[in-house]
Amino acid sequence: MKNILLAVCILLGSACLPPSASAAALAPKNEVSRAEYYLREFEKEVSHQHGGAASHYRNKRDAVDRVKRLVQGFPDDPAVKALFQRTRTALLKSKGDYMEITPDMTAYLRNEQEMRERFGRQSKEAWTKKLATVEVLSPAFPAPDPMEVTPSEIIGKHVVIDEVVYPANQFVGATGEYAFAGKPSTGFYFIQLNSRRWLAPYEAVKRFRRQVDASIGDTISFKVLGKITGVVMESPDASQNKKAPFSWGWVVQPDSLYVDGRVMASYDEKHELSGAFVGEEAVNDIKQSWYTVKSVPPDVSPEGLMEIFQSAIKEKNFELYQQCINPARQETPTGQSLVRYHWDLHQERFQRQYVHAVFDKAKIKVVKGHDSRDADENFFLTDSDRSKLVKMAGEMEERATVTSRAFDANGKQVGGKHPHELIRKGGDAGRWYVEDYAARF
Repeated sequence: MKNILLAVCILLGSACLPPSASAAALAPKNEVSRAEYYLREFEKEVSHQHGGAASHYRNKRDAVDRVKRLVQGFPDDPAVKALFQRTRTALLKSKGDYMEITPDMTAYLRNEQEMRERFGRQSKEAWTKKLATVEVLSPAFPAPDPMEVTPSEIIGKHVVIDEVVYPANQFVGATGEYAFAGKPSTGFYFIQLNSRRWLAPYEAVKRFRRQVDASIGDTISFKVLGKITGVVMESPDASQNKKAPFSWGWVVQPDSLYVDGRVMASYDEKHELSGAFVGEEAVNDIKQSWYTVKSVPPDVSPEGLMEIFQSAIKEKNFELYQQCINPARQETPTGQSLVRYHWDLHQERFQRQYVHAVFDKAKIKVVKGHDSRDADENFFLTDSDRSKLVKMAGEMEERATVTSRAFDANGKQVGGKHPHELIRKGGDAGRWYVEDYAARF
């Protein structure tokens, strides 16, 4: 009898062995299936980020908790082990992709910092010298009360206003367009905006931001040196509150604007642009040594053009930036203005959001005209046939889509992939241009 039982056990394998010697305990299939379902949904969410990191994943908690319980209860189950590895992989990917950021990728930041410091020193010296040439009303606040002084005693004097926030403090009043400084308890100054004396130096500051220091931003706090030219009653808050009280304030015609430690710009009626920032004439010469690329090759690939486009932005080479963009997008004043507007946005993003982008291989398609490189048509059609097709279809136009992924200074991917549209006309005889220049990296 014992021999018979032994033979049965040999045939049945581990089924006759005691529990300690039997195969590993298997997790209930329904629990494995539920965990696998939530894990699969979590993996889909991660995949949709294309290497970016989301702030919240809907299925992450359910997937992680279910797989964790299975691992704790059935650590040797092969299906559970597989779920564990998939969960581990998904968690790593959910944090976003990383890459090594090399010094070459951030050279533009160091160059800009050096130039920022250089122009900051020059501007500070120029501002100090400028103030030494005029007698200013001191202190500026509290402002003289127009009801207690004779206006002629104040009009014609210069004043330095330490904090004029523009465009936040801009308003259009009954007597003109102004930026206000002060408050009812200390008195107001109304800096006149609708004249060249403001517009020229302000445009110079914008050029400085575009060419030298993108970190200044759109809302700027200025020190303003100007001449008091009159006194008016205005309500800076009238546009927001029709019942806002009116107050007397001194009208100031600006002469120079100073962003503390950054840039000084002044009105100059003899200057071609009616104004300039300190050191403006030297900017182009300084930046020439930065440029790693100075022109666009006629045979540039779509991916190569995007690399050059990125370099132009990072190295503040506005002319090269324009060379990358479809000329048709720059033919009108509105088009030129939009090109400059998005240049400013790109500058800010490469300062505050990311430092480098990489590009995937382009996907190219013919959207118009006859494709002379079509292998099937070239096999079957004669030269005469192809000539007729060219006449009927017109000039060939191609579109390319190049996706980018941007990374911050720590090497972490910022967001997901972003498509960039490029255009080429005339086939290989033409050149690729960036069509969608507004797209972020």
